[in-house]
Amino acid sequence: MKRRRLVLGSVAVVVGGAAAYRRLSRSGRDGAAGQAGDLGWGALEQPAPITVKTGDGAQLAVWDVGQGPTVVLPHCWGCSHEVWLPVARRLVESGHRVVLYDQRGHGASGRGTAELSIPTLAHDLQAVLEDRDVHDAVLAGHSMGGMTIMSLATHRTDVLHERAKAIVLVATAAADLGLGSAQVERAAAALMASPVVSRAMRSSQGHRFVRGVFGDSPTAEHLELTRTLFADCTPSVRAGFLTAMGTMNLLEGIATIEVPTTVVIGAKDRLTAPTHSDKMVSTIPGARLVTLPGRGHMLPLEDPDAVTDEIARAVKS
Repeated sequence: MKRRRLVLGSVAVVVGGAAAYRRLSRSGRDGAAGQAGDLGWGALEQPAPITVKTGDGAQLAVWDVGQGPTVVLPHCWGCSHEVWLPVARRLVESGHRVVLYDQRGHGASGRGTAELSIPTLAHDLQAVLEDRDVHDAVLAGHSMGGMTIMSLATHRTDVLHERAKAIVLVATAAADLGLGSAQVERAAAALMASPVVSRAMRSSQGHRFVRGVFGDSPTAEHLELTRTLFADCTPSVRAGFLTAMGTMNLLEGIATIEVPTTVVIGAKDRLTAPTHSDKMVSTIPGARLVTLPGRGHMLPLEDPDAVTDEIARAVKS
């Protein structure tokens, strides 16, 4: 029992942050910040995925929906494109073309043989942009999805300039995400690589371990989706990208961004705290900061209206 409590406590620290673990007793029962029943494609016909193959053999599941100005939505670590669906649906219904995809090793996408690194994320995004013939698009990334876009700006600058007209970075960071000492980093990666994390997430108390990634009063549906997606993510993929994010530094690359950029942060984000957004805004020329009061890290779920509004504004920029 003591070992089980230690393991579950470690899961809470890695996934939701130490501050979130101290708040586990609050669970998700104190009201509703998002909208219940807001997940999925809603009244839109659910599209079939398209397969995009990368140079190393990964098969990425891609959804290309709607007509109008194009928006591309890379998603966060440990989840899938489903986190973006409340925003994607709003964009399609308001006359936009939306391209979503599952990051490699997440959701319906394959692992491939390439290193699980931040540059690999940029190469995957490039493959999607080229396969779907995307031009003049708004690239809007959440958490690791934002890092994907900033990696494109760093490692494939020409592709960014050729394909994107604006950027929206949602609850993300460009550097300084390490957990501390090398020993702590190795222990965290080993934990993420263990199936015990998935078992903990699927347990009757699994929703408690994702509570800390939300702000005020998340819905039960949002907690359930987040914990299920994280549990389903391949353990070695979780571990690989956790290590990559811990050593990442994209500040030099994002200083070269020349397209209009908006940085959106939740005031109660405990994973990519507002200090990270401040650093990005001070580094990216002309970047604009939007802070959403009471919101946490999962902004596409917590406040899809506000996130959609910022993306639509970027489309018009």
